[in-house]
Amino acid sequence: MTSAAAAPHLLLIRDLAQVATPEGSSAPFRGSALRAVTVVEDAFVLCEGGTIAAAGAMHDLPRLDADVEELDGRGLSAIPGLVDCHTHACFAGDRVGEFALRASGATYEELHAAGGGILATVWATRAAGEEGLLDELARHRRWMLRAGTTTFEAKSGYGLDHDTELAQLRAIRAAGGVPTWLGAHAVPPEFADEGADAYVDFLLADVLPEAARLAEAADVFLERGAFDVAQARRYLTACAAAGLQLRIHGDQFTEAGAIPLAIEVGARSVDHLESTGPHGVVALAASDVVGVLLPASALVLGRPMPPARALADAGAAIALATDFNPGSAFCESLPLVCSLACTQLGLSLDEALVACTVNAAHVLGRADRKGRLAAGFDADIVLLEADDWRHLAYHLAGPVVHTVVAAGRIAWSSRA
Repeated sequence: MTSAAAAPHLLLIRDLAQVATPEGSSAPFRGSALRAVTVVEDAFVLCEGGTIAAAGAMHDLPRLDADVEELDGRGLSAIPGLVDCHTHACFAGDRVGEFALRASGATYEELHAAGGGILATVWATRAAGEEGLLDELARHRRWMLRAGTTTFEAKSGYGLDHDTELAQLRAIRAAGGVPTWLGAHAVPPEFADEGADAYVDFLLADVLPEAARLAEAADVFLERGAFDVAQARRYLTACAAAGLQLRIHGDQFTEAGAIPLAIEVGARSVDHLESTGPHGVVALAASDVVGVLLPASALVLGRPMPPARALADAGAAIALATDFNPGSAFCESLPLVCSLACTQLGLSLDEALVACTVNAAHVLGRADRKGRLAAGFDADIVLLEADDWRHLAYHLAGPVVHTVVAAGRIAWSSRA
């Protein structure tokens, strides 16, 4: 004889100064929809289990007869849980010495040629082992959660061998992240003599079969000194045949054909775009490919900012992400990225919010349940320490996040 199932946990966040959420239902949002944010004053959000049951004005709050956990929202504003759709958060070690050299004038290319860059993290990540990677990613996950990120993507690409690439993907899954296989991140030293083509052969024959069972997407670094269009096409085509969604690191330092290839293979996104010119803007706007903008990386490397305003005005679908990694963007804060989006990329506050919530969720294939505060969506909510949600971007690198709710439970609070 079995007992009746327990009633789902109810969490009522009441008396909020504001609730702000993207409007609409068809993601990704672009054009005027990119600026469509609904703001409700004197509001509530009701969570039932891991789902939002209702959100709206306090005078519309329904009568609740069941036991309810209440959270006082006075003086606070609520936005959807932030979605970070491009990170490299599964790594070991750091590159603070490299940062110091860059601060003294060394360029990214010079550091890479001297043995720094991606390969410096490869050695530390391989040495950490799977348990070490689990520990490091758990620490990074806590950082992201405190910054309001409730859903995150993370890539492999710091193993560049069979065992470590798969260990990274397992660690990302175990941490609740969305795993992306970035085997084609750089050519490892073992293939220095044979070259990129031989390394791609190895990836597809020896790593892809198992990676496809662990990852949701595949990514490639299409750039001078990494992988060219032909190599990237071969890698992505095989990954698509194995059932993976496709992503491309592209136009970071040069326009090397990333946008045309992304459109050709039906990639979900092309990420970076610091070097994208007018023709690339037009092509991306006419496509279904999302442009993921990473202003923290451009800032740290002293690169031109991606043409966000031109992309948005042309009707392209855009998203924002941190690019959290130990080299070019040691930054887990999407609120800081929103500040950069508004001050350096020319985006409005509304556009920034949409870009790091529902549009980022679309990149990860989750826009039907994440990125909005609406009935039926996952109960992932960020409470901001302000009575106006626009402090998300206005408070530059400040302690703007008050409380984070994930799956209908308080996951982090500044008052704990």
